[in-house]
Amino acid sequence: MKKFILFLSILVPLSLLLSGCTSNNNQVQKKKGQLTIYTTVFPLQYFTEQIGGKYVNVKTIYPPGADEHTFEPSQKDMMNLADSDLFFYIGLGLEGFVEKAKTTLQDENVTLVAAADQLQLPKDQHADEADEDGHQHGDINPHVWLDPIYSKEMAEVIKNSLIKKMPQHKALFTENYQRLAKQLDNLNTKYQETIKNAPHKEIIVTHAAFGYWETRYGIKQISISGLSTTNEPTQKELEKIISLADREGLHYILFEQNVHSKLGEIVKNEIGAKALPIHNLAILTEENIKNKETYFTLMNKNLATLKTALSK
Repeated sequence: MKKFILFLSILVPLSLLLSGCTSNNNQVQKKKGQLTIYTTVFPLQYFTEQIGGKYVNVKTIYPPGADEHTFEPSQKDMMNLADSDLFFYIGLGLEGFVEKAKTTLQDENVTLVAAADQLQLPKDQHADEADEDGHQHGDINPHVWLDPIYSKEMAEVIKNSLIKKMPQHKALFTENYQRLAKQLDNLNTKYQETIKNAPHKEIIVTHAAFGYWETRYGIKQISISGLSTTNEPTQKELEKIISLADREGLHYILFEQNVHSKLGEIVKNEIGAKALPIHNLAILTEENIKNKETYFTLMNKNLATLKTALSK
């Protein structure tokens, strides 16, 4: 996708562009007594809605089915951000457009919050050597929302940001956060108990989004692509993945909702595996939205998938 014009015309005041802004499907309508908020990945949107309740109006900047690694916002997206109160994003290098957005939005009233920047992440998620699957990873794994405990910490960042904007609702935001935190703790316990009793701990996934499950629960992911979906394996690496999967006797490959992996199909056919759905939760599909999926419904479906994938 082309870089949008706004980033190429920093000399043009953003206020001039905003004057021509028209409503669109992704625009949050401002309401009195509500904070207008945008987020990147779906969990940030969901947590903000759960904590803020009726005092927040929240949308994700991502369209359904997009790829969080390659997304570039449009000019209208940037105008919407400039007109909002808060913009929650992950950080950790996930959203490549944010650094330029900071420059573009520096004179606007929107507050940008990197929800994951203060997380104390394990060293094995900062790997700079080749993993067993053959990939060279020099980046931090940004998919922290797949870990319920890190999600709880990010939810606290959201709570604190909302309190700064609306201190008069501190008690409500705190109560809502505590309820959400308890749900996340319960989800973590379910994952621990299910995976602890699994016959084996290896899974094949289309890209390396699930590394925090390795650290938290002892799962070993064999990933076809690297931390980004654009980081595809060489022919030699692909052969190594196929050999490893065959040696481990794996019968399933987990395909993500917004990752179309031709290489995944090749591996599946080579080892005679079956496909199973796994949701990385970064971005919802149209069907997810229609079915009113939540963070917890999707994570529970993922757990059911893991139970099957780890059963043989």
